Amino acid sequence: MTEVGIQTDSEPLLPPPAADRAAAAATAAAEKAGRPMSRTRCLRLLLLLTAAASTLAIVYFAYLCPAGACGGGGGGLGLGAGGPPGAPLADRQGRPRLPSAADSLSFDQLLSEGVRFDVSGDDVMVFLHIQKTGGTEFGRHLVHDLDLERPCVCYRRKKRCQCLRPGRDSRWLFSRYSTGWRCGLHADWTELTACVDEAMDQLERDRHKRRYFYISLLREPVQRYLSEWKHVRRGATWSTSRHWCGGRDATEAELPHCYDGEDWYGVSLNEFLRCDSNLAANRQTRMLADLHLVNCYTGTGMSADERDRVMLASAKTNLRQMAFFGLTEDQPRSQYMFEQLFGLRFQTAFAAYNRTHAESALRALRPGQLEEVRRRNALDLELYEYARQLLQERFERIRAADDHFREHMDALGTVDERGSTELEHQRR
Repeated sequence: MTEVGIQTDSEPLLPPPAADRAAAAATAAAEKAGRPMSRTRCLRLLLLLTAAASTLAIVYFAYLCPAGACGGGGGGLGLGAGGPPGAPLADRQGRPRLPSAADSLSFDQLLSEGVRFDVSGDDVMVFLHIQKTGGTEFGRHLVHDLDLERPCVCYRRKKRCQCLRPGRDSRWLFSRYSTGWRCGLHADWTELTACVDEAMDQLERDRHKRRYFYISLLREPVQRYLSEWKHVRRGATWSTSRHWCGGRDATEAELPHCYDGEDWYGVSLNEFLRCDSNLAANRQTRMLADLHLVNCYTGTGMSADERDRVMLASAKTNLRQMAFFGLTEDQPRSQYMFEQLFGLRFQTAFAAYNRTHAESALRALRPGQLEEVRRRNALDLELYEYARQLLQERFERIRAADDHFREHMDALGTVDERGSTELEHQRR
C-alpha cells in the first residue's frame, strides 16, 4: 500500500486546474507576441477562470472541508443536544483545527525539548482506549498503581476513582476509570480531540488553558481482531458508542448494523468477517486517524482506496505525535518508556502478555480464514508494523539517554523509599 503524507506546510493541497493553466498560458503567449487580446477571447478567458474557481470551491468544500468542519453554521465549539462539542474550526487549508490536539505534547517534546509532565500543574494525561488491546488493565494500573504524592482514591463497588493533584481538587487524568466515558464510549482520536478540553471545563467548572498528553496501546491486529470477535460472540456490542465526527453522530445509513436484535451473541467468525460495516476491521487505524480528512463516515468525496491511504497516513501521523504509546506484546519496554517519559513509577510490574489464548484461536482457524482476517485488517497490519519500528526507535533513544538503564529495567514494579522523586531528579 502506498503511503500518503499528511501535508503540514502552507503549499496548495491541489494543483491548479487544467483550465486555469491553459488560460494562463494563453495570456502569456499573447503578451509575448505583443498582441492585445480580442473581446471574444477575453470573455472566453473570463468564463474559463470562473469555471476553474467554481470547481476549486466545490473540491474545497466537499473534500477538504467535510461535514461542516470549517466552522460554518454558527455551531462553534459549544455542546449541542447534550453531546460532545460540535464541528471544530478549520485552518486556512480547510483541515480541522482541534483545540486539545493543538495543545497536546509529543514524544519528541518530552524527550528532547525538556518538557515535563507536571501532575501538580495544568497537565492532563488523556488515555485513548482502543478495544481489546489490553487497555482495561493499563487503565487500572494508571489509577491503582502509580506512586504519587496524592494517590488516586478508589471506592469499593464503584468503577471510577478520584485522581486529584497535590493541594488542588483538579484532575490530571482523563480516562475511563478516572472521569468515565465523557467523550463517548471508547472515544477515538477524532472524538477526543474535539471534546476533551470542553469536557474538562465542564467537569471542573473552570475554563483555563491546559496541556494534553495523549497516550494509547496497540496490539497485533490479527490477535486483536480475533479477541474482539470472541468478545462480541459472548454478547458485547459497544452499541452506545457515538462515532462523533463533523459535528454529529454517524447515522445508521452510514454505519449499518451487522445484526438484528440486541446483540450478536454466538456469531461465527465467517459471519463476523462478512459484514462490511463491522468496525472491528482496521479498528486501530480508524480510531487513531483524523476522520475529518476522509469525510467522516459518509463514504463520499473519494474512492475507497484513497480513503484507506489517507486514513492510514493520518493514523501514523497522530501516533507519531502522541506523547506515549505502548504495545500489548511488549509490556516491559512499554512500562519502562512510560516511567522515563513521565517521571512516574508503577508499584507493580505489568503482566506479560499471555499468548496462549490467541495462539489457540489462530490454530482453530479453518483454511482461508486467516487470509481473510489479514485482508480485512490490512491497514492495521501496516500501522502495527510502523508502530513496532517506531517503538524500537524510541526505546533506543530513551535507553541511550538513561545512565541507569539496567537499574531501572530491573526495578520495574518496585518502588523504593526514594520512589518517583529519584527518577524525576535524574531526568531534570
